[in-house]
Amino acid sequence: MADECCDVSRIVTTFLLNTCRLPPRLRRRDIEGARHCAELAGERADIHDIEAEVIPLTTGSVAEFYIKPMLPLVGDIDVMYHYNNEMATPQGHPPPTQLPAEFHNYVQVVNIVDDSDTPGYVYLQVRYLLTQCIDDGKYSYFEYDEVFYEHDQLDAHGLGIMQAPFMSNSNYANNVNIRDKGVIRGPALTTDNSHTTCLSVDAVRCVRCLVWPTQAADWPTRHRNYGWPDSAIVDRVVSNGCDVVRVAHPRYKEHELIGRFQHRLSFSRAEIVLINSWMPVQQIVYHLLRYFIKTQRLTDCADNSGAGTLSNYHVKTLMLWACELKPRSWWTEDINLVRICVELLQTLSVWLTDTRCPHYFVYNCNLLDNSLNVKNVANKLMSIDEECLSVWFINNYVRQCAQLCPVDILRLFDDVSSSVKLQNAVSEIVCWRVNTSLRDLYRTIHFEEYFISLRVSEKSVNIRSYKCWMNQVKKIDKRFSEYFLGFALLHVARKISRNGFSDDDTVTLLTLLGRNFNLHKTELNTSELVELLQKSAIEYLTTYRQVVARDFCSVATIVTTDFEALYAYKRGDYQRCLQLSTQNVHMLLYALRMPDVSTFPEFIQVLDDDIVSLTALMQIINPECRLLNSRNVCITQLTLSLYLMTQCQLKLHHSVTSLAQTLDYITVAIKKQPPGFTLDQLTLKLIERKVYQRLKFTARKVV
Repeated sequence: MADECCDVSRIVTTFLLNTCRLPPRLRRRDIEGARHCAELAGERADIHDIEAEVIPLTTGSVAEFYIKPMLPLVGDIDVMYHYNNEMATPQGHPPPTQLPAEFHNYVQVVNIVDDSDTPGYVYLQVRYLLTQCIDDGKYSYFEYDEVFYEHDQLDAHGLGIMQAPFMSNSNYANNVNIRDKGVIRGPALTTDNSHTTCLSVDAVRCVRCLVWPTQAADWPTRHRNYGWPDSAIVDRVVSNGCDVVRVAHPRYKEHELIGRFQHRLSFSRAEIVLINSWMPVQQIVYHLLRYFIKTQRLTDCADNSGAGTLSNYHVKTLMLWACELKPRSWWTEDINLVRICVELLQTLSVWLTDTRCPHYFVYNCNLLDNSLNVKNVANKLMSIDEECLSVWFINNYVRQCAQLCPVDILRLFDDVSSSVKLQNAVSEIVCWRVNTSLRDLYRTIHFEEYFISLRVSEKSVNIRSYKCWMNQVKKIDKRFSEYFLGFALLHVARKISRNGFSDDDTVTLLTLLGRNFNLHKTELNTSELVELLQKSAIEYLTTYRQVVARDFCSVATIVTTDFEALYAYKRGDYQRCLQLSTQNVHMLLYALRMPDVSTFPEFIQVLDDDIVSLTALMQIINPECRLLNSRNVCITQLTLSLYLMTQCQLKLHHSVTSLAQTLDYITVAIKKQPPGFTLDQLTLKLIERKVYQRLKFTARKVV
């Protein structure tokens, strides 16, 4: 029995080490996090100051994990954000004379006043106003009367603007601009996106503190036997400071005064740095512990506060302590992930029994509350051994992964009565995972193209959201910076062509994009500017196509001149468009997998009226199709190339022979299109009809 248990735990370990991919791997949740950050950044922070900005940060699992297991490790997207015209400092800390560039030239400063009764919680006291000198860029300060910083229910949940010292609560509430509807959970506003393919979002407003808090003063210098975190990581953590979140301790949430004024220290920035410094085996263990506890319904992670409930934060704290207190050899020698999980779960059981979960950063702060009845949970965790946990992972994790595989692999799990049969079944999942990894990455790239286009198109880009988008996509995948820049240029071109060149955001955005155009309205030719923007956009999009074609040529047929052909058609250079499109048709006609081109308004501006009419017709029939199904508003590179090829042949009065050959191509393409590719089918039927009409007209003339 012991040998059988050892075999199963070894199989589980090998499976996880081989299927939890390591970077660089694009993850869909990263783009979703980037989108939410960009939308927050694009919001007005203060109706009294148009220059005040929202500064967002993706936190939680999206930012912490770099592995990509087969089963999801993210339930939602966590975004913290602060305003650049307010900040916090520890009590007694001198007023700063210099601030990072992201901060405004007027900054309201609040002091952090520690609460000795509840470690980890503080009060904020409005202290002074920093103003930046134009001459040397340094800040001077003006003191306020000491007033405690009060919770505002609307502002605390990301629904509006900053409450300036001179604004009354009633005036503030009247000026709140509610962005999204959501459910308040602890300090977060949760936006449910279950009706789309996106994850839900927890947005938490915080006050930024650039200084490491006094309650965690011993963390950087405490003795560490095994060298983690090392001095470089510690320095980086400390230099990031912390944040203060507007939520009271669970014990005082209903208290008339304390509930209004108490805040919690947040170490999310520190946790991101620390968890990203973990070895892959440590990240995998963290994922497994969270998955086990969540699947067993042992957690309630409603507010991730780290107090009052058994939550993911307790698991995170357990892992942080283990990484510091366990030697590297404990993790790496003769790796057995199941054994590691068992030992850590038993440590958690002891903590629950003793009602003691020491905060990783704040000394003498207990994350477990006496009001929490955890005896049953503690007993359940203590009873877990390597044998039962190995079987649990096979039944509840590996089999779930098998559900993602083809049927012939899934059927192997009908009989895993011996370790040999189990090993064979698991090995097939691993092989399938490895063999499909590049294809899966390509699909993700494909989806994110559409997702970026959708979000930029529906949310007008301004200076703040543009900067955030660019910073985010560069961190996620450098390939997307070319695509986003090209699409943003088309977005601006469309905006100018529709509304004229009068929007200050458009002027600033053009400057950011590096376009050296003359922006004086009296000298500006709007049509020329739009054409230059479109040309630049096509160059960026073509570069993007070239990079993607280079990286994914083994899993898809990708032509790199589709955007160039579009632009040639737009300019009336039909000979060049025909040349490019014909080459593309020959490459794509029998391809099994190829990219799409989205018919968003940004792309429609370089298409002709027929495609526009077809797209508009679909929107009239089903206005939600753009949001719910990208296939309804996309056409393949083959369909687009055939369309352009046919249109150019008709405009250039090509011979019957060449049109007949094109008709054969169209027939092949129609047979290849799946039923759900509605716009492709409509477009192909349209050009098929046009060719037939021309052939009939030519035949009548001959007769």
